[in-house]
Amino acid sequence: MIVLATVLGLAGAAFALRLSPTAATSTFVSSSSPEYRATQRFYANFGEEPIEVLVKGDLQQLVLSSDVDRLVGLEGCLSGNVPARGLTGEGGANGPCGQLARARTVKVVFGPGTFINEAAEQIDEQLAVQTKQAEGEAKQAEVLVRRAALARGEGAAEARKLGQQASSITLARFREGLATLALQYGLTARPSLDSPSFVSTLVFDSSKPAGTPKQRFAYLFPSREAALVSVRLKAGLSERMRTHTIALIRQVVAMKQWRLQRGGSYLVTGEPVIVADLTGKITHSIELLLVAVMLVMAGTLSLIFSGRPRLLPLGIALLAAALTFGALSVVGASLTVAQVAVLPVLVGLAVDYAIQFQSRVEEAFAEGVDDARVAIRHAATTSAPTIATAAVASVGAMLVLLLSPVPMVRGFGLLLVAGVAIAFMCALTAGSATLVLADRRGGTQAGGGRLDASLGAAWRGARELLLDNPVNRFVGRVALVEAVRRPGRVLGVGLALAALGWGLDTQTRVETDITKLVPQNLQSLQNLNALERATGVGGQLDLMVSAKDLTKPSTIEWMSSYESAVLKRFGYSSARGCGKARLCPAFSLPNLFQGQGTTTPKLTQGDVQGLLAAIPPYFSQDVIAPGGHVATLAFGIRLMPLAEQQHVIETMRLSLHPPAGVSAQLVGLPVLAAGSGTQVASPWRRLETLLAGLAAVALVLMIAFRGDARRALVPLAPIALATGWSALILFAVRVPLNPMSVTLGALVIAISTEFSVLLSERYRQERLRGENAIGALRRTYGRTGAAVAASGVTAIAGFGVLVLSDIRMLRDFGLVTLIDLSVSLVGVLVALPAALMLAERPRAIVVRVPGVDWMRRHGRTRHESV
Repeated sequence: MIVLATVLGLAGAAFALRLSPTAATSTFVSSSSPEYRATQRFYANFGEEPIEVLVKGDLQQLVLSSDVDRLVGLEGCLSGNVPARGLTGEGGANGPCGQLARARTVKVVFGPGTFINEAAEQIDEQLAVQTKQAEGEAKQAEVLVRRAALARGEGAAEARKLGQQASSITLARFREGLATLALQYGLTARPSLDSPSFVSTLVFDSSKPAGTPKQRFAYLFPSREAALVSVRLKAGLSERMRTHTIALIRQVVAMKQWRLQRGGSYLVTGEPVIVADLTGKITHSIELLLVAVMLVMAGTLSLIFSGRPRLLPLGIALLAAALTFGALSVVGASLTVAQVAVLPVLVGLAVDYAIQFQSRVEEAFAEGVDDARVAIRHAATTSAPTIATAAVASVGAMLVLLLSPVPMVRGFGLLLVAGVAIAFMCALTAGSATLVLADRRGGTQAGGGRLDASLGAAWRGARELLLDNPVNRFVGRVALVEAVRRPGRVLGVGLALAALGWGLDTQTRVETDITKLVPQNLQSLQNLNALERATGVGGQLDLMVSAKDLTKPSTIEWMSSYESAVLKRFGYSSARGCGKARLCPAFSLPNLFQGQGTTTPKLTQGDVQGLLAAIPPYFSQDVIAPGGHVATLAFGIRLMPLAEQQHVIETMRLSLHPPAGVSAQLVGLPVLAAGSGTQVASPWRRLETLLAGLAAVALVLMIAFRGDARRALVPLAPIALATGWSALILFAVRVPLNPMSVTLGALVIAISTEFSVLLSERYRQERLRGENAIGALRRTYGRTGAAVAASGVTAIAGFGVLVLSDIRMLRDFGLVTLIDLSVSLVGVLVALPAALMLAERPRAIVVRVPGVDWMRRHGRTRHESV
């Protein structure tokens, strides 16, 4: 069995190491939700969230020099196409450009270099078409005039002369139009990247200070000191391919071929980059921190638990964790950020299962049993049913999480349920086999009194860590004296504090601003802040517009008017630019029909269809899908907490009144994240989950105890109180919850249920053996209570290490875990004795403590000391 457990544990660990955190949109919102389906449809048409390459530097130096050629080459490389203007084969077939071309993971690239180049080529092509058309018209005029002259009787020479004059007049009129166009665009030669006058007229606003870009091109030229390249990846990429593509994009911008010669630089950022970097950073940090956690837990267990083998409970916990997370990897699932929170709950419960079972085995040795197999059978008979009952009750509370609308919370609950079952089986099987092997080697029993020495050392170690200070000595007195003397008062005060905590929990802040949760030295975060400073926005919010025919002028006009109204509502104006506005314009379908101003002129359906046919795919593919049935109206959005972001989104939704036959949906990662964050952070949903969890525990205990209400409800009292106390402490210390720690309310119920059921059932067993209430309480807390303290202190010390993390998300998660574990332990030490004593009424008992005597109703009359 030990060999099998070792092999399975190593295999599980190997598979578990293949897991990596994921922040895929499917973890935020159910794949069956309308928002998720709409977002996936949008991604299929236009690509995933944009990766932004911010080009920093003087804009005039950038576009009016040879650096614009490098921009064109960079954008061509990113798109997986052969770079333009002779810069072919850069980096070789195995270089970043070649790899991107083979991977075909990029759907569209929209940048300033290609924009200028495409504009020049389109104008040149249009000029060529118009020139050819003018020459044809001149030739036709010449023929018509010559024939008319001949028909009037003019001579052949005169007719030819008149025809040539007609041709010249037609061409002159065309040249006048060309002159006007040349003056408009500053053309002195054919339009091209190499024409500063053309580029300057195209990009810059002549009515403003030199170097100020036109506001209508803000999505490409956001300021005088920046340009922006947007890269959208294809939909449906795996996490590995997405991360690999982001790495290739970073390699591309670092290539010397695209290095700007006029002092400019590149920064790669955007929400996909932040998420990829964060998951990678968390993975690395978790690996380091878990090593520290295990070392601290091993050291703590060595100090406070003297059972042999001393580190067996930790080994059982590691085996259970390896098998649980290994199974997650085997089934092909990814590890969500919420599922990382399974680890402290699982380790805490697994350590407790192992310690409780091992302690009962050693009790059997202390009572004179010499054979390890007999001792294990005795422990299995006396403790396994109780541990199983506590485990099933904990599972009942965890299953409530399956009611959550957020997939990652449901995944948290499922993984935790599986982990508890595995931990329980490991404690009974691998734990028993190890104890038998240790007994054969003489390491399990050491003569009579083994149990007293073992648990006495455990209790003393726990007391040194937990109780040997004035505050905790006071708590201990309350637990062991006041709980017996005034159980009603103790529970009344506890209930008042818990009620206060439940009320204040609605005011506990949930931090959802990703820029505050990630390490502040994360390069992509610094780049994102630079992007927001340069452009006024940090992300993109998309409105997907669908109709059978999007070329109707009424649809274009509605999109334009909606865009103007929303931008004005959130503080944007063309005069001020983005400034402090929460929304800014981005490249959208109405932009294709704007004239020299920022408004869409009156159009006919023929105008719309003609313009769409004439516009090159490079421009149109980013705003209207092939077939013309789906288009996008995009907005740049500032970085903000998810609650504020959700308010912006809801306001935009309330303003949506599309024409008949047109549907409009807000889509994208900002929409999914804001909706999910609002659901996770909802205090009322947390309260509903809490009440449902307590109800589930009560139901399981009523079934397990065959309808004995008192037996079921007594252990429930400290569980309920602990949830309120935990909320009160979290509010008092002002530790905000985050997407990782918001699900840890299940930790309080799970750990408190385990501790409370084990202790209350041990108390009942001692009473059935003939002990009076005080004696049963003393033996319960001297034996099972010592094991509870050992497992609780071990888990608290271990996960306290997370407080040292440089990632705020992990640091706050560790602090919340530490508080929840501590409250669970203190709850059973303080509230459970009072609940047990209150349940003993109406019988009388006389109790003596040092300096204090009092009468309580209980069935005994002899004096006892607490």
